Amino acid sequence: MVLLNSKGSPINRAKNAFFGVDWILLGSAILLSLGGLVTMNSLNDQLSYFSRQLIWIPIGIFFALVASTIDWRFLRRTSVVMGIYLFIVFLLSILFATGSAFKGAKSWFDLGGFLIQPSDPAKIALVILLAKYFTRRHVAIKDFQHIVISGVYAAILVVLTLLEPDFGASVILFGIWAGMLFVSGISKKHILYVVLGSVLVFSLLWGFVLAPYQKARVKSFINPTQDIRGTGYNAFQSVIAVGSGEILGKGVGYGTQSKLKYLPEYQTDFIFAAYAEEWGFVGSLLLLGLFGTVVWRICLHSYRAATNFEALFSLGVAIIFSIHAVIHVGMNMGLLPVTGTPMPFVSYGGSHLITEYIAIGMVISMASFSRATHREKLNPDDSYVLAS
Repeated sequence: MVLLNSKGSPINRAKNAFFGVDWILLGSAILLSLGGLVTMNSLNDQLSYFSRQLIWIPIGIFFALVASTIDWRFLRRTSVVMGIYLFIVFLLSILFATGSAFKGAKSWFDLGGFLIQPSDPAKIALVILLAKYFTRRHVAIKDFQHIVISGVYAAILVVLTLLEPDFGASVILFGIWAGMLFVSGISKKHILYVVLGSVLVFSLLWGFVLAPYQKARVKSFINPTQDIRGTGYNAFQSVIAVGSGEILGKGVGYGTQSKLKYLPEYQTDFIFAAYAEEWGFVGSLLLLGLFGTVVWRICLHSYRAATNFEALFSLGVAIIFSIHAVIHVGMNMGLLPVTGTPMPFVSYGGSHLITEYIAIGMVISMASFSRATHREKLNPDDSYVLAS
């Protein structure tokens, strides 16, 4: 759909969208990335995570700015939404035949040195689908059939990621569905049904799906001291790293747990622990404050959204980031089982970083285009029509 002025010329809303970038939102995300970058540089690792991340961050920012100039309202079309969803299902399905194995999981496509993890865009695809589904049925959301149907869409992605196996991505996909159910107006009675159903599903997963090492992680979370040198080692070292940072931290480059390699996967799964050891409690509060600013700005755009679709999409993005952060920080502090979940904008990795920046670019675009359209319609010098 194209907006035309009284002279029949299309309005250049992309320019308005670009200059309408929410720099508080984007700037907070960039500062988070820089915080992770400084931590990686202080580790002085021979794998050069710092130099690689130094490339991914500008690329992510570029994609965010490009995404902020695109009119994403074509995502409201059912054919487009289903096309995106089926394409993601296809990618997750062919992983079993063509994917690259890493630490026992086939969850990556190796494109000549650049690894793509389909579960990252799958989270955005699920948000788009649920936003579309609940937009059309927001009045009838109290009918349990809509909970079941939306759950089936989510379950397909959850099962495919579980079979890789990628337990962390599966938990987040399930959390996206549950979170969007709650913000869509689900009744209290149905919340109870969802909770009971979740317990049943977890019981089935425990008995028939979860691998032995995944069960061991849960057991080590319940009793981390039972196998400190084995399954409980990562969580134990992470807690030591966070606690040793104390109030002001040991200083950049002086984190012994990560620098001496006691802390595993310090650039990805345990980046918060590595950061907290060097920056301490005060620095951790600053990092979480920046992350809170990102979520707050996204929720603000949701509140001001022109349509239910845009509001639900923005809330879905906020849910993605929030679940990631809660799980990541929780497992770094020994409060949650270790699931291999990265910290948004902070952890090393190009696939998830670019996806996250594109997501905030989409949120900014939806807010910017809705404001631009509103201003143009109020312009007394022109009259406007919609051209399909």
